[in-house]
Amino acid sequence: MNEQELREGLRSEMAGTTPPPPLSTTAALGAARRTHFRRRALWASLGSAAVVLAVTGFAAVATPDGHVYQPAGQGPLASPDTKEPWPTGPDGQPQEDRTARAGSKYEQGVHLLTEAVSVVPAGFTAPDDPPGQPAEQRTLRTHQAQFEDKVGGVDVWSYSSSVAVAQGEGTGRVIVEVHAAGNPLPTEPCDLAQQFWSMGGECQVETVGAVRVGVVVRPSRDDRLDQWSAYRHSDGVVVFVAQAARLDESRPGLTKLPYSVPQLAALAADERFHLK
Repeated sequence: MNEQELREGLRSEMAGTTPPPPLSTTAALGAARRTHFRRRALWASLGSAAVVLAVTGFAAVATPDGHVYQPAGQGPLASPDTKEPWPTGPDGQPQEDRTARAGSKYEQGVHLLTEAVSVVPAGFTAPDDPPGQPAEQRTLRTHQAQFEDKVGGVDVWSYSSSVAVAQGEGTGRVIVEVHAAGNPLPTEPCDLAQQFWSMGGECQVETVGAVRVGVVVRPSRDDRLDQWSAYRHSDGVVVFVAQAARLDESRPGLTKLPYSVPQLAALAADERFHLK
């Protein structure tokens, strides 16, 4: 069989194949949101054939001309026999995964949650989960300390907290996320703000004292949050503060956001969130 006959055979085969049904937009959006927090991507280095590799919801595509397109990630995953162990926990053993469940890093996450609750503005309340509620079932107040990467032999961590904020019948959410020094995030205020959860959005620069803070005042295509601010301290620590009028789909949302744009900007530069 020559090359022309091979091509004709492939065209004939493709013509007889029933195309798959269209992808549900709702299902695709839900899957994308669930995989956002996994933050893993597999780099693909393929030959000339067009191949798609799906790994935890992400895809890498190699085209016939050799270009590789893939979403931003943390770089190549190490092979099982060369991957460094997770950071050591307080028991002297490597963690099970990225999340610290005890020790000083865990306590930093607890501290961040406490500070986030402390800045809930007057006129709003911060409802709590029932006493004794397991961490994985908590929805009103949550916190996490997560190992991100090792840079120059130093572990780089991120910390996050989420606080439900209520007023009247409505419930929204305030999120504070801190990335320790050594992170690869941008420096320019709006580039930094638009990097948060890769959401983009319409950004403006607010001046807080002597510093400049990026604030996304309107999301573009991603409606998980309504507004968020970002600030990089001189030591490299990055702080994001976000607010949303709705906590989840099971509750009515707030009629107004907790913070004005200047207040949201000031919180990002607030020393209470400057974890070291």
